[in-house]
Amino acid sequence: MKTLHAKWALVALMTLGTAGAFAQESKVGYINTQRITTESAPAKAAQAKLEQEFSKRQKDLADLQQSLKSMSDKFERDAPAMSEAQRVARQKEFAEQNRDFQRKQREFQEDLNGRRNEELQKVLDAANRAVKQVAEGEKYDLVLQEVVYSSTRHDITEKVLKILNAGAK
Repeated sequence: MKTLHAKWALVALMTLGTAGAFAQESKVGYINTQRITTESAPAKAAQAKLEQEFSKRQKDLADLQQSLKSMSDKFERDAPAMSEAQRVARQKEFAEQNRDFQRKQREFQEDLNGRRNEELQKVLDAANRAVKQVAEGEKYDLVLQEVVYSSTRHDITEKVLKILNAGAK
């Protein structure tokens, strides 16, 4: 029985020793994806492109919303002097325009989200290529994203940002 425990202890020590040696030989890094998607030149260019692409529709929606508010205010002011038929007609007109506004707003949001996802994917693809370039150039064994904690000496985000920003010029 003592020899069996001694053998297990020896196996455990050898395993721990091997794992420790492996850990010392491995080079690990991580990137902060949020910084990549907000601070990199391609991400900023994508954001500007989206703003330009959707600014007119956003302004049109804001104008339509203001028009609906004015219509509602006017109705509240004029309602006491209106006949029942006029009130019903105005309420119906307001409800139709409000439904139209809600539909346009929903379509705008869906289109914006779809385009944002397309642009974000382009940024992430470029970031993945930059990460691979850094990892291969500096002989990293493993690069992670979204870590709970790591010392800053493992953070390669700045190196990736430099590559992305240089490629955007």
